[in-house]
Amino acid sequence: MSPHQRNTEQPNPENVWIEGLKTVGLSIFLAFGIRTFAAAAYFIPSGSMEPTLQIDDRLMVDKVSYHFKNPQRGDIVVFWPPNSTIAACGLSQKSSDPWIKRVIGLPSEKIEVKEGRVYVNERPLPENYIAGKPQYLWGPKVVPPNSFLVLGDNRNNSCDGHYWGFLKKDRIIGQATIRFWPFNRLSILTEEQKQQTVH
Repeated sequence: MSPHQRNTEQPNPENVWIEGLKTVGLSIFLAFGIRTFAAAAYFIPSGSMEPTLQIDDRLMVDKVSYHFKNPQRGDIVVFWPPNSTIAACGLSQKSSDPWIKRVIGLPSEKIEVKEGRVYVNERPLPENYIAGKPQYLWGPKVVPPNSFLVLGDNRNNSCDGHYWGFLKKDRIIGQATIRFWPFNRLSILTEEQKQQTVH
């Protein structure tokens, strides 16, 4: 058989099917793999993060970055609620859904809520994102290692860390990065957080 004859041979139908299945399989793996390991979409079920996030907002959550860095003050994080939320928030059973709050206290910081403000190491924290001044007293308490204090932006209507304590890092799923629904509220949350956070 000459080289010319070899080049004009038709592809083996079996090989075409195998290549097609490989392509489809790779596409499915990437689609589900990215969702499982890199990013996922979540919706807001309550008003605990108002006015920043509204009920039924849809968010994209980065599930990778916190494997390489720690959460920072101002980050909006999605997490598995600690078991202590059952008694503290009057829940009848352990929640099977992730929660979302804002990081306020970092490891080793002394946090106190008084006079309608949050104090970090005895300095008032500027917060232009909350629904209203907190009408409660809390602390002072020091955030343990590998833990964070997370609070809802709707301070007086949020079952958050001031009820049930500190959040361990290993319970954090990821950082909310983009609000993609509704379209008229499309925004990059990480950019908003940079503007609101005082270093």
